[in-house]
Amino acid sequence: MKVTPASVTLLVVAALHDFCVAVPAKRDDSSIPTDIQILNFALTLEHLENAFYTQGLQKYTQQDFLNADLPTWARGRWNEIAQHESTHVSFLESVIGEQAVQPCTYSFPDTDPISFVTTSFMLETVGVSAYSGAAQFLSQSDYITSSGAILAVEARQSAWINSAILKANPWNTAFDTPLDLNHVWTLASGVIVSCPSSNMPLPVKAFPALSFPAGAQPGQTVQVSFNATTVSSVPPQLYVAFIAGLGATFVPLSSQNTVEIPSTLQGVVFPIITSSSTAVTDDVTIAGPAFLSFHFNAAGEDEL
Repeated sequence: MKVTPASVTLLVVAALHDFCVAVPAKRDDSSIPTDIQILNFALTLEHLENAFYTQGLQKYTQQDFLNADLPTWARGRWNEIAQHESTHVSFLESVIGEQAVQPCTYSFPDTDPISFVTTSFMLETVGVSAYSGAAQFLSQSDYITSSGAILAVEARQSAWINSAILKANPWNTAFDTPLDLNHVWTLASGVIVSCPSSNMPLPVKAFPALSFPAGAQPGQTVQVSFNATTVSSVPPQLYVAFIAGLGATFVPLSSQNTVEIPSTLQGVVFPIITSSSTAVTDDVTIAGPAFLSFHFNAAGEDEL
């Protein structure tokens, strides 16, 4: 089984790569979110995951899992993951108290057990990046410790899905990828239909969605797309920043909206359209991120 690279929308490029550090940038003092806002951001993501597993396990029976050639014990593991996400929701609600946000309405892309598996892998992996990127904003040590404990479980779940079920790599580079709050929200908002008006406003915004063609692989030149009409002014030269670990590889976009995916990329990669060839910050983000997963074997070689 292969993970089909998940969609979201973009513009394309030629091939010229620069490497830079892509750690989420600090916000200025006036826009630094409070601990409660960050915890509610985490709770919003946990509500999403909790709903995904609750709905998925109601749709797909054990026989459905077996008919999809999944191991006999696989659905039981997802039951355990569902219990974890429910516990995360309850824990965060107890910490936040009266200000805790309520669940939203969702539209998940899974239509069968296999797409349930790949969506689960994406959600768990994005969850790791969300907790990693948001940690810098927490000021209370108790919140940092408990968020780290949740992050570790999300990482174990992501690794289990990709390794034990999808027979792919359980990790990426020596570093996982912390994402900016707005970049996480761009990915999450793709499955959120609406949220209660009574919920605390979150300090986030979604960028235009970005998508790569299904089956895109390193070394290929592919066409990508994003909704440029939602961007007030698009610079004449754009770049695709392929974020992996703590770094990004930049490839300039061509006028034909094509980009050559760097052949050196492995594991989970978050491509973003940016107006800069050296930075991945909110003020230069045009669209994305998208979610791509490039498998590699035990010898560190790409698996096509």
